[in-house]
Amino acid sequence: MITLLMSLFVGLCFVLALFILIQQGKGDMGLGGLGGGGGQALFGGSGGQEFFERGTWIMVAIFVLGSLGLAIYKSRAYQTSRAAGYQPTPVTQTAAREPGR
Repeated sequence: MITLLMSLFVGLCFVLALFILIQQGKGDMGLGGLGGGGGQALFGGSGGQEFFERGTWIMVAIFVLGSLGLAIYKSRAYQTSRAAGYQPTPVTQTAAREPGR
């Protein structure tokens, strides 16, 4: 179960990074104009930009909630599996023998 959730989370991270990189920059600063044709977006002048912004915000919300959920799940699983039923063995000391006896 946790393996499926972690793989979905990693996939979400890649898609989120792709959505962020596809978006058109808000200003003239930054890396938006490095690829040549700095004034054109991938899907035309404004077509699709609102979709990418809204999709990015939704994926960011899923990312934050998913990371918190996975952290809570893993911490609870760690607490119950490592310390459950642990009984320390008592340490017994024996008297040291005198040399030559």
